[in-house]
Amino acid sequence: MVHLTRRRLIVGAGMAAVSLSLSSYATAYETGSALTLAEYAPRLHDWPDGLELKIAVIADIHACYPWMPEERVGDIVDLANAQQPDLTVLLGDYVCTHQLVSGYVPPGAWAEQLARLEAPLGVYSILGNHDWWSAAIPTDPPDNSRSIRSALAAAGVPVLENQSVRLSRAGRPFWLIGLGDLLAHAPHRRHGRGADDLKGAMRAINDDAPAILLVHEPYFFPRVPDRIALTLAGHTHGGQVNFPIVGAPVHFLKRSMGRFIYGEYALGERRMIVSGGLGTSLAPVRVLRPPEVVMVKLGGESLSA
Repeated sequence: MVHLTRRRLIVGAGMAAVSLSLSSYATAYETGSALTLAEYAPRLHDWPDGLELKIAVIADIHACYPWMPEERVGDIVDLANAQQPDLTVLLGDYVCTHQLVSGYVPPGAWAEQLARLEAPLGVYSILGNHDWWSAAIPTDPPDNSRSIRSALAAAGVPVLENQSVRLSRAGRPFWLIGLGDLLAHAPHRRHGRGADDLKGAMRAINDDAPAILLVHEPYFFPRVPDRIALTLAGHTHGGQVNFPIVGAPVHFLKRSMGRFIYGEYALGERRMIVSGGLGTSLAPVRVLRPPEVVMVKLGGESLSA
């Protein structure tokens, strides 16, 4: 028999209160209400003088009720537009596949919000693993990403899948490359294959203008050639959970996702930025990693010593 002392009772009650408060914070606030702006100005090797570029990055929306309804997607769009980016990119995982939801947002509803994104150089997207593994409404049979592609097309957002597009800002050209998802045909990593073809994606590149790569899974970074100045990635949700004092469950993340979890990374002259994303997977919980829109500023002061 366990005898409860007054001290044990107080300590137990205190721990329970802290757990409840943390749980409420992680779900009600960070998952369902918070929205932040993360800004980066990486120094890129051989980035051309005079090519100043602002890129808004939206990753891992995972639309669902009540955590990511179409109104919240609209708030994300408003925040991105308010930054007046030259270019906006979407890094995949538009659909939520965990079951801790009250319902799934119709794809037309979140697509209608994304259609409001504004950027003079355009809005471009790639797909994520969940977009391949599930239909746009997860209770429907998987359709190899067809319903997600249809929703993005309805929003007027082209999907760059193993493709490159040449863009220009103030007369200075650059390439934007979209890579197919690495886990597209592999719900279990040890089986199947991805839809990625970087060689095919870069086939159209026929000059020395700088290149930016969009990839969903950041663990691809070591395979990125030096030809690509900057890689933009999502997928990890920045760890999604970062416990006070001890931080993120790094060992688990490194086993399942690689060592690139959140923020800016360098390999030689190459740079990568991993977004913390916006929605959730596995469970609707975020701890000290609030949803974020990322703004990347290239050129100008970002290249100063």
